[in-house]
Amino acid sequence: MSQEIEIGLGKKGRLAYSLDDIAIMPSRRTRDPEDVSTAWQVDAYEFDVPVLGAPMDSVSSPASIIEMGRLGALGVLDLEGLWTRYEDPQPLLDEIAQLPASVATARIQEIYAEPMKAELITQRLHEIRNAGVTVAASLSPQYTQEFTSTVVEAGVDLFVIRGTVVSAEHVSKDHETLNLKKFIYELDVPVIVGGAANYTAALHLMRTGAAGVLVGFGGGAVSATRDTLGVEASMATAIADVSEARRDYMDESGGRYVQVIADGGMGTSGSFVKALAMGADAVMLGAPLARATEAPGKGMHWGSEARHPTLPRGFRSDVGTVGSLKEILYGPSHQADGTTNFIGALRRAMASTGYIDVKSFQRCQVVVTPGHDL
Repeated sequence: MSQEIEIGLGKKGRLAYSLDDIAIMPSRRTRDPEDVSTAWQVDAYEFDVPVLGAPMDSVSSPASIIEMGRLGALGVLDLEGLWTRYEDPQPLLDEIAQLPASVATARIQEIYAEPMKAELITQRLHEIRNAGVTVAASLSPQYTQEFTSTVVEAGVDLFVIRGTVVSAEHVSKDHETLNLKKFIYELDVPVIVGGAANYTAALHLMRTGAAGVLVGFGGGAVSATRDTLGVEASMATAIADVSEARRDYMDESGGRYVQVIADGGMGTSGSFVKALAMGADAVMLGAPLARATEAPGKGMHWGSEARHPTLPRGFRSDVGTVGSLKEILYGPSHQADGTTNFIGALRRAMASTGYIDVKSFQRCQVVVTPGHDL
């Protein structure tokens, strides 16, 4: 158990680490980078790389999701985004990208006030399926029950329930809440759910029957959750805690393995690699893929937190454009800034530590370097 610090006489806090606070240690045995496997599997679906495209309008359109699938990754469509609110959202995406910073959040709230349309959900998911790639889509817990039948009938392969904090025991006096265990049991589709930031919350989510658990709150580059709510996940500690919950749940369930997916705060290839080293099976990328030439946000990046009608907890951020999706995933890199060739970086780190696949790479040695500029 990590160290508890006395903040004051009446309060103690657990010492937690971000990904910037740790570094991977090379080992005595090394391998050729071409000999390692970066493959990842969730349920019956296999992928060449442990990468999910975040369900954010600045990252994932039907077209960019199809390209991610062709490159061996898994794109996830935000079913509460502009693609299910407007027949042709491109002019609005272009407008958001060009808005002055002073009015961006207010205008984003106006644009996202348009209701979601079931027929557009079906249309977008059919477009992705017709391209021959795995179909994954995301809803927040708030809209999951309302649109599930539409999503399943449209032929989704993987369903993601994603929120800032998702619990298996949400309590409300005003409305019927989503019973995750019942919902997942009755749904004939693998479900990935989150975010969770600690051992107990993750264990409860695993007990619902989820195929995967998201760690963190997503939107690291565009989230103001700490500034508005005072809530934040220190990702290195959170991933390690949830990985331990996965191990204990395997013992408890007789060997059922739940995928741990790090979500948020992986803006560079170094952070991406360290998330896997801390115990994640895969990583959901937002800002890195928003920098692609194919990204709908055209170098601007925003998430669902920015569109909340009364308490926005995110903002639009200028992340720039650095290359194609292929270059961001597979290179070549032309700058040593960690914005391109994420899979090349993973291969090199795995080779430097002597591990042949991602699961074994989770056992690599790390050191803590708090406050050090990595």
